[in-house]
Amino acid sequence: MAPMPISTLTERAVLEVTGEDRLAFLQGLISNDVTEAAPGRAVWSALLTPQGKWLADFFLTAEADRLLLDAEAAQAQMLMQKLLRFRLRSKVAMAPLPGWVVQAGWGDAAPPPGAMPDPRLPEAGWRWLTPTPLPPDATADDYDAHRLALGLPDGARDMQPEHSVLLEAGFDELRGVSWSKGCYMGQELTARTKYRGLVKRRLVPVVVEGPLPPRGTPVTLAGAEMGEMRSGRAGLGLALLRLSALGQPLECGGARLHPRIPAWMKLPEASDA
Repeated sequence: MAPMPISTLTERAVLEVTGEDRLAFLQGLISNDVTEAAPGRAVWSALLTPQGKWLADFFLTAEADRLLLDAEAAQAQMLMQKLLRFRLRSKVAMAPLPGWVVQAGWGDAAPPPGAMPDPRLPEAGWRWLTPTPLPPDATADDYDAHRLALGLPDGARDMQPEHSVLLEAGFDELRGVSWSKGCYMGQELTARTKYRGLVKRRLVPVVVEGPLPPRGTPVTLAGAEMGEMRSGRAGLGLALLRLSALGQPLECGGARLHPRIPAWMKLPEASDA
């Protein structure tokens, strides 16, 4: 059996949430069901604006007396500040865990004790939050290519704070939203988007033929703008595209884009977007 690649995700940070009200506190703020987090089991969730627009996303797991968040390092301070604004009288505290790292593995070998299956897709592998990491045998760039091949979004590289809508980025299919837990910040717009079929654009994987366009480069069809490029690497990328543009000859900067819809992604049969 080939060894499982293990990568240290250097642009991630680990935060802890403590206090007796930690579950109820987060449950009313984030998009997924906090009670589903457990030792060895993670949930993927997002913090939204009151208007239902994306601010940050993260993985959440539970230990006996605390919750651990696997978040973008560049967003960690902002995430703590935004959440703690709603603390009021709740008995809860948040803090970074210096020295802790996030590792990811994928392939067929067994994960280390304490690692958690990536809750988005089985093919994504596992994630491990630890102060004593294993020696990596793959780079963060290798993991980035792996997640791009699966079509998985990567936070602020693929979403825009205060503008992106969760369902455009696959949070429904990738188990990033609970439809049964009750109210949370931004829940009304998220539910309305789903049940009224208001999604007209999707973040989709693309094969890039030509030079990789920078993030934000407009994607065009016969000169008309159809979306924009988001993250990419080595001929693969994600682009936010109008549904009506899928299957068409798309151009982006000096490259041609070929959308590649993954099996997990659910799209309407036809769209007038």
